[in-house]
Amino acid sequence: MAEIALVTGASRGIGAEIAKTLARDGFDIWLNYRSNSQKANEVKQEIEKLGRKCTLLEFDVTDFEKTKQALEPMLLNNEIPFAIINNAGFRRDNLLAWLTQEEWKSVINVNLDGFFNVVKQILPYMLNKKRGRIVSIASVSGHIGVAGQTGYSAAKAGIIGASKSLAAEVAKKNVLVNVVSPGFVETDMLEGLPIDAILKTIPLRRLGKPQDIAELVSFLCSQKANYITGQAIQVNGGIC
Repeated sequence: MAEIALVTGASRGIGAEIAKTLARDGFDIWLNYRSNSQKANEVKQEIEKLGRKCTLLEFDVTDFEKTKQALEPMLLNNEIPFAIINNAGFRRDNLLAWLTQEEWKSVINVNLDGFFNVVKQILPYMLNKKRGRIVSIASVSGHIGVAGQTGYSAAKAGIIGASKSLAAEVAKKNVLVNVVSPGFVETDMLEGLPIDAILKTIPLRRLGKPQDIAELVSFLCSQKANYITGQAIQVNGGIC
């Protein structure tokens, strides 16, 4: 029986690529999305063409009760994901002087509350089985200061800190926890950013591709990564 990987925010962009790559590498996928059912179904079809199962899970990761309602029936049926990929993310850029409370909270809620709400449901089952992988998608913004991204940087730095602490808590139960921090990747998350100026800051002089991120996530979920936990690995073309 194939292992299961839950990927949040997987109807498009990096999340969709992660889901398809994990399916290629043998996982059945629980594909979470918030509202875009058309895109989610397109990803599901691609996964099924690879010969893997794909279960669509429509829920908002910021809502604890809806997250629980979506996951609990399957967990109680002894369907336990081997891997959780916390990919759901949200960016609302503004200088702090003009950042509204709503903008701040919306970014924190998706990135940090989403991490807590999803992991909280599944972690006890992983601990009981004494196995599992948790990989969260952060950002280069969580490692270095980026003007106009105070909220986003805070949220992603929070993911890194939370993951390192969680890794220390659950290592004895063979649950490995890591972070992948993309740089500037070709997705709609780059909309509105000055791409020409950004390229000058990247030593490789190109944007990343979703596949660049997905391959590392798949490696961290494989048996080749059995001694890697508590790490935040940057995939950013050489940005220091």
